[in-house]
Amino acid sequence: MSKASSVPRPPNGPERGAETGTRARVARLILEKGPITASDLGERLGLTPAAIRRHLDNLTSEGMVEARDARPHGGRRRRGRPARVFAITEAGRDAFVHAYDDLASSALRFLAETAGPGAVGEFARSQVADLERRYRPMLEAVPAQQRVRLLAEALSNDGYAATAGQAPAPGGGDQLCQHHCPVAHVAAEFPQLCEAEIEAFARLLGTPVRRLATIAHGDGVCTTHVTPRGDGASGESGVPASKAIRHAADGPVHHKDV
Repeated sequence: MSKASSVPRPPNGPERGAETGTRARVARLILEKGPITASDLGERLGLTPAAIRRHLDNLTSEGMVEARDARPHGGRRRRGRPARVFAITEAGRDAFVHAYDDLASSALRFLAETAGPGAVGEFARSQVADLERRYRPMLEAVPAQQRVRLLAEALSNDGYAATAGQAPAPGGGDQLCQHHCPVAHVAAEFPQLCEAEIEAFARLLGTPVRRLATIAHGDGVCTTHVTPRGDGASGESGVPASKAIRHAADGPVHHKDV
């Protein structure tokens, strides 16, 4: 899948100038790093407390972000007022619009009707092949245990806002989370896009992977479990458990990024 350009669009019509550009940067950082405090946002963007507060107030009133109480570290609640963090809302995620979504959906619909559903899968694999070609050399240049984190960095550079960490589920392994999907609206109708991507991840990492959640199906994050190397849950190294794309192990998915 190719990288798509995305820019938050205010619900009440386009605005111009530096104010809108800075607000878009604030929203983007919340999407990628949230939940995040106002002070962390200000430090990362070089904004004064008053400026960051103004942008957060506007984004909150527009329904693009929401404020929450931060979870206490180690389960201990400190005295005083709990810290506030800001997270992207579903409306805020949708505001990161992608050009030609409708055209892409119509084109894939036409392809499926004229050439059959298999043609959509073939198209999806051809699209993700470019990503796989670009990523393979840098992933093969590092030890296997570093590849999930490097894959997350590469995906982030391509706009997927990805993170990697240890999987919280029993059995170990790694967890790859994509907090943004450039083709989420199209993939909701054509899951072949997600399937082609997960197959590419398995080949790049050289171990079975399993999709536990997807933004395209209403989850907050695309979450992929990476089997420990040598475990071979699917019986073949590098072959994903694609049948399990919509089935988490047992219970809800927990996102643990480190």
